Amino acid sequence: MITVKLFCAAGMSTSLLVAKMNEVAAKENLDVRVKAYPIDRIAAEIATSDIVLLGPQVGYLLAEAKGYAAPLGIPVGIIPMKDYGRVNGKGVLDYVMLLLNT
Repeated sequence: MITVKLFCAAGMSTSLLVAKMNEVAAKENLDVRVKAYPIDRIAAEIATSDIVLLGPQVGYLLAEAKGYAAPLGIPVGIIPMKDYGRVNGKGVLDYVMLLLNT
């Protein structure tokens, strides 16, 4: 099971995207679970993540997130704005797989 955690300003703006991503993962038989959290929970949640994505609105915290993630070998990325804005679950899952395989 791949655990993907999305972090945004309040944890609510990504809820629709999380639902779409989980829906696509189920349709494609991917063993992926996606959850969303407010950015202030990143230090507490990162250790149980396989990958961390930041919402575009908190992308300025990328260096800080990588600081938490690097010692654990967890990849971190910023959700592409076009996929975030269009609530493109498939596009974001493709991005997840790209980050996991690089």
